[in-house]
Amino acid sequence: MSDASGVAPVYAGVADAGGVNIGRTSAIEILARLKEVVDPALRTAVDGLTDERMRLIAGYQLGWNDASGNPSDAGGKAIRPALAVLSAQAVTGGDPAPGIAPAVAVELVHNFSLLHDDVMDRDVERRHRPTGWVVFGEGQAILAGNAMLARAVEVIMATDACDRVLPALLDSTQALISGQSRDLDLEGRKSVTLDEVLDMEGGKTAALLACSSSIGALAAGAADHVAKALWTFGYELGIAFQIVDDVLGVVGDPAKTGKSSSADVRAGKRSSVVVAALASDTEAGSRLGEVLADGAPQEESDVELATSLIVESGAIAWANREADARLAKAMGQFDGLGLAEPAASELVTVGAYIVTRDR
Repeated sequence: MSDASGVAPVYAGVADAGGVNIGRTSAIEILARLKEVVDPALRTAVDGLTDERMRLIAGYQLGWNDASGNPSDAGGKAIRPALAVLSAQAVTGGDPAPGIAPAVAVELVHNFSLLHDDVMDRDVERRHRPTGWVVFGEGQAILAGNAMLARAVEVIMATDACDRVLPALLDSTQALISGQSRDLDLEGRKSVTLDEVLDMEGGKTAALLACSSSIGALAAGAADHVAKALWTFGYELGIAFQIVDDVLGVVGDPAKTGKSSSADVRAGKRSSVVVAALASDTEAGSRLGEVLADGAPQEESDVELATSLIVESGAIAWANREADARLAKAMGQFDGLGLAEPAASELVTVGAYIVTRDR
């Protein structure tokens, strides 16, 4: 992750986390391998959507096809399903089977939220191409998101572990929806605390990563204390992940993020980085408050000024430190769990990667 403040990028590396060593296999290789494991079941689930248009939009959202249904390859890294499968393998000793349906479900829920979030946030580009609502219209994108959420529930209901897994999925979905609601509320408020933002991000982002990191283990019959530790791992990872995303929303490279430069500044978002700058008790923070007093900056010069003031305030440096601390707490959850290798090490590797990514 680039850091316009000159502060070293977050999380230089993990040598050891709770006795779990990072293996030689790279995160990219792990994610690619697990995507191949989950993808057939995910495609089967999407094929099970009863409406042809919903299947088209879901396929577009997942990067499988273009707006006309022609095959394409524009999907994401599939981080959440990878965590779900790895959590199952860490309990079973290598068998991914119990984690497949949970992996499909969390990916469907994730993309349901993205379809809806893009409408609410008015985002016009994701993964370097137009967002679903831009291509298909707001109503159709919302309906497709609803269809993917319903399909996620159906997938879990068809498993033997439904009684244990479905409540976890639904709880995280409720937290996700609540987090997005609070995010919209914060955008319209002039006074927002950093604690409020981090609490909101705990729902909007961390809750589903917490679910993803533990739901496969639940399906595989993990003991409650193991599932709880993996949940906490995912939650702290999710906070760190979102803080890094907030940094990218201010100083990220559009060629890597797939979003416009200073995207969060343009949208008037009260992200953790923006609020940290406003609360920094610096001259730059005070000036930023004046620039943002009337909402999102409308002129390009004001966007550039706000961005520079955020960096000058030290908010980017704070974000790097906070992401480091959250990631360290996440890794500490592995101590004494006795999880199976190589899945345990691969959870650590993927966790470190998604917090240090520069997408």
